[in-house]
Amino acid sequence: MEQEEYTKEEIDWSYIQFVDNQEILDLIEKKPGGIIALLDETCMLRNSTHETFAEKLYQKYKDNPHFSKPKFSRSDFTVHHYAGNVTYQTDLFLDKNIDYAVNEHQILLNASKCPFVSSLFPPVEEAAKNTKFTSIGSSFKQQLQSLLETLSATEPHYIRCIKPNNVLKPAIFENSNVLQQLRCGGVLEAIRISCLGYPTRRTFYEFVNRFGILHPKALSKGNTEITSTKMILEKANLVGYQIGKTKVFLRAGQMAELDALRTEVLGLSAKKIQTKVRSFLCRKKYVELRTCATQLEAVCRGTLARRLYENLRRQAGALRIQTRYRMRQERNKFRDLWSASTTIQCGLRGMAARKKLRFCRQTKAAVIIQTRCRCHLARSRYVKMLKATLATQCRWRGRIARKELRQLKMAAKETGALQAAKSKLEKEVEELTWRLQVEKRIRSDLEEAKEAKIQENKKLQSQLQELQQQFKETKELLKKEQETSKAASEKAEKVTLVPEIRVDETQVNELTAENEKLTAENEKLKTLVSSLETKIEETEERFKDQDQVREESLKKATEAESQLNQLKNAFLSLREKLASAEAEIINLRQHAARPRPDPLLNMHKKSNLSVPADEQQSPPTPMEFGRRSLIERHQESVEALINCVNENIGFSEGKPVAAITIYKCLLHWRTFEAEKTNIFDRLIQIFSSAMQKQDSNADLAYWLSNASSLLIILQKSLKPAGTVTTPLKRTTTQT
Repeated sequence: MEQEEYTKEEIDWSYIQFVDNQEILDLIEKKPGGIIALLDETCMLRNSTHETFAEKLYQKYKDNPHFSKPKFSRSDFTVHHYAGNVTYQTDLFLDKNIDYAVNEHQILLNASKCPFVSSLFPPVEEAAKNTKFTSIGSSFKQQLQSLLETLSATEPHYIRCIKPNNVLKPAIFENSNVLQQLRCGGVLEAIRISCLGYPTRRTFYEFVNRFGILHPKALSKGNTEITSTKMILEKANLVGYQIGKTKVFLRAGQMAELDALRTEVLGLSAKKIQTKVRSFLCRKKYVELRTCATQLEAVCRGTLARRLYENLRRQAGALRIQTRYRMRQERNKFRDLWSASTTIQCGLRGMAARKKLRFCRQTKAAVIIQTRCRCHLARSRYVKMLKATLATQCRWRGRIARKELRQLKMAAKETGALQAAKSKLEKEVEELTWRLQVEKRIRSDLEEAKEAKIQENKKLQSQLQELQQQFKETKELLKKEQETSKAASEKAEKVTLVPEIRVDETQVNELTAENEKLTAENEKLKTLVSSLETKIEETEERFKDQDQVREESLKKATEAESQLNQLKNAFLSLREKLASAEAEIINLRQHAARPRPDPLLNMHKKSNLSVPADEQQSPPTPMEFGRRSLIERHQESVEALINCVNENIGFSEGKPVAAITIYKCLLHWRTFEAEKTNIFDRLIQIFSSAMQKQDSNADLAYWLSNASSLLIILQKSLKPAGTVTTPLKRTTTQT
């Protein structure tokens, strides 16, 4: 590299020859037919050994002067290096060349959190990742290639390591061995080049920029860099240097001479600069002393003038203080009078406002009481009218139905098909009665929901009225506050307009503060009014929503009523058909023998249908025997209920168990629809006898609660129907 630079700069230089090792490098690492390439190729083959590898080498490099085969070995080979001959044994070349470390395993171990493990396995390159087969020789070539790339990109500086002896012990120096290492390493050629060469070199620009101080004329614009460097070197009286195309080459020690001359020139120039700076500093100090003297004179004269002015100012201030003190006394008297008058006025106005507020509240309360009372009266009147209309409608419809029943009984003639359909009709009747009970319950629930919604609407209306009243009151308070603020501002303006009374600045500040307070209160009231308006709007929206919900519930109730009416009509028609069928059956069997009258059968017939007296006596049929079995079952269930009630069963969740079981059994048997029954008389006799026998208060309370709950059940179940018969009335009055 050194000699190439000399030839490039075209200076006088005799080229030094040295041995090149490129042929041996090609023998080892050349890609198509090098020793490493052949080793990789044999490793990739399956049944290959070190002997086959040695035979390939012998055949490939038998004509190469740097390669030879030893005489007494089959698998060894010798390479003639620049330093000397080296014999290699191929016994374990194949095993050592194959890299058994998998790329994935190396990546995994390199990613370990333990620094020692990650340092043992360096990161795999991208080229090695793509190749399936990796060997030690190929990885060594890649590392050597990367080293050569870094060397070519940088400026190399070598440190030669030399072994003093082969025994590896201190204080032993073998001359022949050291000389051989120096020859092999090319150190002797490097020393010759450095002795004969030029160790220091600089470009023309750097040289002129550094040593231009030695000859200032060389830095003129007319001279080029080469001419200026020659002039500087002639001025320094140097011999043996060389001038190339772009650089100046100097012998050893010449750069030190140039630096010594440069330091002498810089020292002389530094002395001149120091003399100039010291003279400048002395002159600056003299000017500062002169200005300080003039400033002291001016300060002394100013202090004398200020003292004179201070005396004059004190005299004027004394006169002004006297005038202000007298004025303050007069102002205090006026302020006391003014505050007393304002407090009296505020008290009187507050009394009047409180009286007015009390009167408004009383009137509002009276209006609310009147509205509630009128609403209650109107509702009670409406409920009474509704109950009366319902009762009249039920009675009128029952009367019409009975008339139609009689007409149909007289007109019924067909009997054959009705006997088969009677069983179906009975089932349909049971289903319809169950549906009727469900519809009644739904209707009662709807009425309760209607009443609850009406109460909620009333509450919302009262809240809306209260909010509107609050809104009106706040508006009135706002107007009053605005009037008071206007009056206060007018008073303040009047006070300022009077020329005889002198208003102080503190009084004006107080008035402004009061005005600010009033404005703040006005803003608060405005915010309150806005919040009340929003609340009123929200309540109105809620009221509208509830009106819509109420209308929907009313529609549903009307639809349910219409469905109830349809079911009632269907039930009545089926009942009429059933009665007509029974009448047909009785007419067909009039000619048969008269049977023994059965009182239970007559009672059951009376409870279901009002049949004429001439049709009651008929011969026993299979249907009548089935009916007698039903009656016997009914009597057995009644006896079981009475046996259960005789004992003290107790309470469940604060309610008597006996009363609840009685009510459910009577509902199941439809006893409330019958015209005559003796169950109530028997139950009342049981309760009265049990109360007479009991001595303890707990048992007596149990029987009393059963009796009272039974009475309430009877009243609730019999009153809405409007068709209570005389035997049931008598039993209820007895209880």
